[in-house]
Amino acid sequence: MRRFLSLALCLCVISALPLALFAEDFMAQGNALYDKGKTSFESYKASGDMFVKALEGSPNSYEAAWKAARSYRYYADESKKKNAPNWKATCKEYGKLGMKYGEKAMALNPNGVEGNMWYGSSVGSYSDAVSVLTALKEGLKDKTQNSFEKAYKINKMYNDGAPMKALGRFWYVLPWPLQDKKLSLQYLRELQKAFPNDVEGQVYLGETLMKTGDKDEAKGILQKASTASDKYYADMAKKLLEDM
Repeated sequence: MRRFLSLALCLCVISALPLALFAEDFMAQGNALYDKGKTSFESYKASGDMFVKALEGSPNSYEAAWKAARSYRYYADESKKKNAPNWKATCKEYGKLGMKYGEKAMALNPNGVEGNMWYGSSVGSYSDAVSVLTALKEGLKDKTQNSFEKAYKINKMYNDGAPMKALGRFWYVLPWPLQDKKLSLQYLRELQKAFPNDVEGQVYLGETLMKTGDKDEAKGILQKASTASDKYYADMAKKLLEDM
């Protein structure tokens, strides 16, 4: 019996070895694929899959969890920006996957800026597909707010001020009476002070200013954004100027 138990234990250990042994390789592949995403956004999905494999081999890897969330979120977001076929379905599916692994990262390290940031950002991609109202009905508002506020508190400069940008946009896109344009302006002005050439932040600030009645300032900011090399946000700025 002892020999049988020992043999069974050995077999269990051996069967668990492959993923654990290759977790580091999966991380390296994930990192390489993520870097390729800048020129081929499909690589973001492939990188997320590699990080998930790494996480399966190393279930306590905070890095693998948050990087999976980040990759899936970028894949969803780029699908929307490029108006890819069925981008809403992509945002729904991969936004949810980003949320899943963002939650895993937060469970592993509640005080990590990355897990909190990419969880909340993934909710944003999910909301792009199903609508903000649907996300609110699903009870995602408070958890998203908490994750962004925690990321801001831990390191508001993370990823070129992503927590500031996220909170600025978060308080703008919420419907009345939850919307808070003053808070939106507060965070977006802070972002612009720290990162004055962030075109996405410029567009969000310009749009918020339009709603607060500061149309002259909004016009100047949006005109600057409309000449940016980032076509998605430059076009968004032009559209806002046309609607002004």
